[in-house]
Amino acid sequence: MRRIWRILRNVALLLLAFALVVAVWKHDEIRRLIAVNRLFAEDRIVANFSAMDRAFLTRPMAVAGGDPLPQGPAATLPEGLEDWLAARQVTGLVVLHRGQVVAEDYRLGTGRDDLRIQWSISKSVLSLLYGILLEKAEVPPLDTPIVEAVPALAGSAYAGATLRDAMTMSSGIGFNEDYLDYHSDINRMGRVLALGGSMDAFAAGQSVRAAPPGSRWQYVSIDTHVIAMAIRQATGRSLPDLMQDRLLRPLAPEHDAYFLTDGYGVVFALGGMNMTTRDIARIGLMVARGGEWDGRQIVPAGWIAESTRASAPGGAPYGFQWWLAGDGSGGEVFGRGIYGQYLYIHPGRDVVIAVNAADRGFRNPGVHSGNIAMFRAIAEAVSSNGDPDE
Repeated sequence: MRRIWRILRNVALLLLAFALVVAVWKHDEIRRLIAVNRLFAEDRIVANFSAMDRAFLTRPMAVAGGDPLPQGPAATLPEGLEDWLAARQVTGLVVLHRGQVVAEDYRLGTGRDDLRIQWSISKSVLSLLYGILLEKAEVPPLDTPIVEAVPALAGSAYAGATLRDAMTMSSGIGFNEDYLDYHSDINRMGRVLALGGSMDAFAAGQSVRAAPPGSRWQYVSIDTHVIAMAIRQATGRSLPDLMQDRLLRPLAPEHDAYFLTDGYGVVFALGGMNMTTRDIARIGLMVARGGEWDGRQIVPAGWIAESTRASAPGGAPYGFQWWLAGDGSGGEVFGRGIYGQYLYIHPGRDVVIAVNAADRGFRNPGVHSGNIAMFRAIAEAVSSNGDPDE
């Protein structure tokens, strides 16, 4: 019996030693996995969203150097705004009218200089970059088959789909986007990112087809990564290098920015951009002005017009990685990210609203429609302040 206990003890010690070796060897990956599993915890979400570089691999973009956005007269804002800000756990709000800051607020212990995770607003920014590159024929036309633009995806569920299908979220691949389901595709992808795996390999591993390409709109985040793969394949350059040189530096934001990356240095293009609320508002203002900034056409006006109109199958209110209000007026368009991130643009009223939040109730019924209603109320209020024509 003593001999058996000695054997069991030695085995246990060996297992413990092995576990310690693995823990040391994979320390960073384990730390990032723990961070992912606690990323949205109620007591951590606000701090996490302003410090994603503490938990994930990142790639900086040196783009700062511009003057602050001009300050305008303080706007009279709609009733109910204070309650809405509190209910939606807003951390940053910037409202622009006629290119001037007319309202700004930072909450829950955050500040103006915080580099905040923009989540899927990153998709809309990527679309802008594609338009810049397409004008110079540096990336393939949208009707190019995906497997031709990205040979690494041959044999995947993307066979038969075009870049236009990916741009309009109608590739037809089967992908579970439920953030509340631990086993969903989107959460599996998050664990790949955290553990330093390959986003490209994850995309190439998509094998389920849910619908014929181009036949049905379904929000599928991995489609955005495929667009990023096509950009890298065509240009031979990394996304941060292109983004900072062709889009962000010409905009001259106030702060530098960064992207989350996988273990191979490939950026999390579909949701990994981190910027200040002010600087994401600056991007929105450029879009509201048809791609022009400070007398320079940064994004082709034609691409702005085409990408911000409904072009997805079935009449879905979706363009080229941009959402449309659908029942709105004045050309309303917006980027939207999980947990309450918004970049709302109302060209008709010359209003841009950037919102960052940590809203754990973002998927509750009526929340999104209520947010759009509030943005419209803000746009109406600020565009009426002091305007003799209103």
